[in-house]
Amino acid sequence: MSIKPVLGDWEVPRIQRLTADEQRRFAELPIPGKAGSLLQDLNRAPSLVEIQGSVFSQEEREGFLESVREKFNAGEALTFVSDITHATDIQYVVIEQLLVEENASYPDEISYYLKLKESPPPPPPADPFGAIDTSLLDMAGDFIDGVTGILDAIDALANIPDFSDPSAMLGGTLNDVTGSVSGLSDVGGLIDDLFGGN
Repeated sequence: MSIKPVLGDWEVPRIQRLTADEQRRFAELPIPGKAGSLLQDLNRAPSLVEIQGSVFSQEEREGFLESVREKFNAGEALTFVSDITHATDIQYVVIEQLLVEENASYPDEISYYLKLKESPPPPPPADPFGAIDTSLLDMAGDFIDGVTGILDAIDALANIPDFSDPSAMLGGTLNDVTGSVSGLSDVGGLIDDLFGGN
């Protein structure tokens, strides 16, 4: 293999066998009275990659088990690069199965089997305001500005004095006028007498 398989940032060691399984999914629709069926293409199923290998020395075994179990337990999608996946859409995989085997006939060796399943990243979340015309947002902003202006004007009206009883504002002036006008009744009587009124 010219490209050694790399899972995330980890180069998979001592591979003996590597297989890739790609399948398409079809929905079979039987046609009454006709031979055969109509097949509806449901696109391809997630690709599977199987890796088998062996590691030998105690140090290499411990390093391998630590690295592979860390990635397996995380359960996260990892990038995967290999010759066998060239010209495919496989970019991310998860470790679906990990099998480690030790044999007494080969005491310094452990064999491993990894089953990787394609796991593309989810699409980015949709923009909830993507379909809204931005001019509507501008109009809404102008409307809110108008409402704010009206509320400010109403608040300013609260500072206007109460005109329901204007006499309170006139104070003592009204009393002076009342006193002056009350003397007019006496003047009216004098004028009557002057012109011979009854």
